[in-house]
Amino acid sequence: MSDEALILKLAMTFGALSLVSVGGAPAMIPEIHRLTVDAAGWLTNAEFARDFALSQTAPGPNFMMISLVGWRVAGFAGLMAATLAAIVPSSIIALIVGRLYRRFSVMAWFPIVKAALPPLVLGLIVASGVVTAQAAVSSAVGLVVVICTAAFIGFTKRNPMFAIAGGALVGILAGRLGLI
Repeated sequence: MSDEALILKLAMTFGALSLVSVGGAPAMIPEIHRLTVDAAGWLTNAEFARDFALSQTAPGPNFMMISLVGWRVAGFAGLMAATLAAIVPSSIIALIVGRLYRRFSVMAWFPIVKAALPPLVLGLIVASGVVTAQAAVSSAVGLVVVICTAAFIGFTKRNPMFAIAGGALVGILAGRLGLI
């Protein structure tokens, strides 16, 4: 595939994803994984995991993951194509919706639609978590960690970092014992 075709493919992939990304970048991660690792083969699971970890630890916007994918696939031109494709379409939609909001906010049906959006976004984010958890679970130990983490976050008001640290410790221990 030529460089131009690859850059166009990156732009088309992330442009289309931008149009349906209700819930922002966190809701897009499983689909980004599916598209870049499984479908296109642009990244390996290890590269995706490294880029995801870097995008979450570095300061800046959550969609940095998209920029990193573009960079890894096609250098600076890929970074620009992927980033702009992820930003421009959704920005145009936000501008249009903002203008429509003012026009239609006085309509009787508007509060119903507005009240329906948060549960929709929450559902997409939960679905994102489920897909990501399914991708992460490759053993019984992983399944136990996912279930315990979900229970900890769902039933306590403690910082989720405790669950992350606990999962890391269990993973290290399971690895040393040869369970994973």
